[in-house]
Amino acid sequence: MLSIHQLSRSFREGGRVHRVLDGLDAEVAGGQRVAVMGRSGSGKSTLLNLISGIDRADGGSVRVAGCEVSALGEPERTRFRRAHIGFVYQFFNLIPTLDVAENVRLVLELNGVRGRAARERSLAALADLGLRERAHSAVDALSGGEQQRVAIARALVHAPQLLLADEPTGNLDDATAREVLPALLGLTRSRGTTLVLVTHDETLARAADRVLELRDGHLQERTLATPGTVTR
Repeated sequence: MLSIHQLSRSFREGGRVHRVLDGLDAEVAGGQRVAVMGRSGSGKSTLLNLISGIDRADGGSVRVAGCEVSALGEPERTRFRRAHIGFVYQFFNLIPTLDVAENVRLVLELNGVRGRAARERSLAALADLGLRERAHSAVDALSGGEQQRVAIARALVHAPQLLLADEPTGNLDDATAREVLPALLGLTRSRGTTLVLVTHDETLARAADRVLELRDGHLQERTLATPGTVTR
């Protein structure tokens, strides 16, 4: 589903060039749920932006579902992202002037699905997240956990092959995160959606099939200790 080869990205900071990704390689199989960990500033969000085509790499390639996203022009990357990739952000990124159902339906409309089909699919996506009764609520009237569940419904409503999640529980308290986590992981598992999520939360990372650590511009497999054990 996802193949990354020799991916590089640098940023200029003052008079210095900071290389964030340095010939990074990775393979993610279809349906896998992969957690990416790493210190702040290590390039985790940059990696997601390159996978989705929001940003362009300095070198290397990214292939999603057989399409070399890194070789597409900006309009083609946008169309591919809308059709094949879903995104969940830490701060929800819901549109406050639209109600809950309209936020979810917008993704379908951008992909050419309108009218009754769009309404029914958006309501079904909200029902999957336990939010059918909040369909016509203002997003500002929802709790943080409810807003993140709306964001998950929006990310999955068009049945993307790949879901990217950037600190999806980072803006939630522990109790709310424990409510949102099963929804995110359960729906991606039941639908066979490939999931790549960036997180600092080891509890969330342990629920993934694989854990990768981004360090010095490269991804390395990581094994997390079982809670309560002492590592040396």
